[in-house]
Amino acid sequence: MIHALTVDVEEYYCAFARTWLGIDREPTEAVVHNTHRVLDLLDRFGVKGTFFFLGEVAAAYPDLVRAVADGGHELGVHGYRHRQVFDLTRDEFREEILSTRARIEEATGVVALGHRAPVFSIVPRSAWALDVLAEEGFRYDSSVFPFAGSRYGWPGFPRDIHEMSLPGGGHIVEAPMATVSVLGKAVPACGGGYLRHFPYAFTRWAMGRIGRVRPVISYMHPYEFDTDPPPRWFSDALDKADSATKRLHKRLIRNCPTVGKKVARLLGTFQFTSLREVIATVLGDGS
Repeated sequence: MIHALTVDVEEYYCAFARTWLGIDREPTEAVVHNTHRVLDLLDRFGVKGTFFFLGEVAAAYPDLVRAVADGGHELGVHGYRHRQVFDLTRDEFREEILSTRARIEEATGVVALGHRAPVFSIVPRSAWALDVLAEEGFRYDSSVFPFAGSRYGWPGFPRDIHEMSLPGGGHIVEAPMATVSVLGKAVPACGGGYLRHFPYAFTRWAMGRIGRVRPVISYMHPYEFDTDPPPRWFSDALDKADSATKRLHKRLIRNCPTVGKKVARLLGTFQFTSLREVIATVLGDGS
């Protein structure tokens, strides 16, 4: 089984500050340094992946978008300012995805055809977003987490990559995120916070178990490879924040120093490629 390796290219400090500290900052160069860490690791193992870019990152650092494309990786859309889909209107969502696709195309000449919503925020109440994506020519989405979560999730959603017939009359391929059955319950695995918090042995077990029946769609963020101290402005602002915000920050960066080693072990154990290639293999239609 060949699995999909995906990267959600967002800049942690500006996204956290905007949402939790009331500070609106542009992306910092941390996203450039950390994305290159990911690129170097993938190059070491000869792996191609899919990089879903935030529009604000693509606008601030078009050279980074070009570096990803020049490395032979697939480019996708991750919204513009990391706004959750269920907080947007249809028109706002359309503007977010089209603006981001335009920034990617300006940087590389590539028209991105895949999408991942920030915080996996395509859920039953925001399912209308799939119609908008189809209307705008996106071939696939990879935003649905088929489990019952507190922040996101779509319980009962099919776990396999499949083409959906939409209420608006269009069609789109959905590539759901990876879950593994534990005592009869769907548990998220193989990406992001789950990769950070769970021991490597669990992730390897989950990869093998899921891989018996379907490809794993793994995901990670550049900031999870960060080995540098935070910017001074961020540390100063966090010092003034309440205890709940400080605890949230600690949870979001917990075990980041382990991620590079965990991913390297996975790359040496399993086969990975871009999500576009995995979808084409599963559906057999060149999507």
